[in-house]
Amino acid sequence: MEKGAVSVRTNRGRLIGARAVFALILREMTTTYGKSAGGYFWAIAEPVGAILLLSVVFSLIVRNPPLGQSFLLFYASGFLALSSYNAISINVAMSIRFSKALLAYPSVTYIDAIVARLLLTTLTQIQVFAIVIIGAIEMQNMQINIDFIALARAWGMMMALGTAVGLLNCYLMTTFPVWQSIWAIMNRPLFLVAGVLHLVDELPDTIRDISLLLPPAHFIMMMRKGIYDTYDAPYVSELYVYGVALVIGAIGMLLLHRHHREILSER
Repeated sequence: MEKGAVSVRTNRGRLIGARAVFALILREMTTTYGKSAGGYFWAIAEPVGAILLLSVVFSLIVRNPPLGQSFLLFYASGFLALSSYNAISINVAMSIRFSKALLAYPSVTYIDAIVARLLLTTLTQIQVFAIVIIGAIEMQNMQINIDFIALARAWGMMMALGTAVGLLNCYLMTTFPVWQSIWAIMNRPLFLVAGVLHLVDELPDTIRDISLLLPPAHFIMMMRKGIYDTYDAPYVSELYVYGVALVIGAIGMLLLHRHHREILSER
């Protein structure tokens, strides 16, 4: 009898949690994409504009991209991977601050807020990635053999690392607001050294070894492996990326678990 009662309470708790996550996702969609004209259009237009600019500028400097014949596809594969990771990490980091008013209700937990933002951001970024990549392929009438397994592996690394960094930054940015500015400054060099504009494989040994210490370099290489069937991505280490994500995520969750009540009580 007691086991049955516990099971009912557990299932009821899961149902309440799922409903809370769904409600938070709907709220996020309304507030983030429903206030400005165009809504989701700007989520697509912003990366497309940046990729087009990169493609035009570098096509004037070099004759061919490092992979394939399309500047647009090469820079899209790197830029979208890094921008999706950044979007996941920053939205997870801001989840408690964004939903702080709703977290006063006992049926809504800080975990619900984090999961809701993670799910919506990931689904949005996957849509943006698919639209831009397919658009680039169709616009230039290219024949591409996409490796969906490699793309899934790249997205797995990206989501794991983005979530882990977001969890740690969720505590740091909420507790120490100045950390948000510090993190933004620290994060900017990734665009230059993580392989968005070039192939990490072709860098000199010393510089390549430094770049490979950066986990984003690994999922960018894997993303390109999924798009270019001639690219093997020999330096990718999924174990390294997931190991870094596990350590960072564990620290972030431990800090949030211990201090989330203090964070929510702050004005």
